[in-house]
Order: sequence, then structure tokens, then C-alpha cells
Amino acid sequence: HLSHSIALALAEAFECEVNDLPLSIVLSWYEQKAVAVLLSLLSLGLKDMRIGPSLPAFISPNVLNFLVENFNLTPIGNASDDMATMLG
Repeated sequence: HLSHSIALALAEAFECEVNDLPLSIVLSWYEQKAVAVLLSLLSLGLKDMRIGPSLPAFISPNVLNFLVENFNLTPIGNASDDMATMLG
């Protein structure tokens, strides 16, 4: 997937790990291919992503708990607060 390739290329170019890149990722659930994007990014071990505007129906409380604990996945909130958090 393109985002997977871009993240790997950036990490290689800057000689760092993918999670060390100064990236903020917000993944929107408007199409089913968002699931493939999420799985691709999780396979890289990417953490601290935000998803929304709502959670996909297939994410049960147990799956959500696993994603939050292991990948620090966070549902989006309001745009102003999310931007302030992502920009530090």
C-alpha cells in the first residue's frame, strides 16, 4: 500500500524507525479500503494514530482495547483539539 511504502521510505531516508518520524496520522472511515490502510500501518508497528469519525462496526470492545493498549489508537475528537495535540 502507498502509505506503507511512503512511511518506510521516509524512515530509511532519515535513518530512523517509523514511529520516530514526525508524522500525525488521522485515518477516516469513509471507505472499506481504510481497513487495509490501517492494517498496513499496524503491520509497520505504527503507533499514536487517530481514527474516526466513528469506529467501524467490526471493532468490538476487546479489539478496540487491544488496539488502544498496543498501538495507542485514539478516536478523533473535535478538529481544534486534535490539531493542537498532534502539533504538540
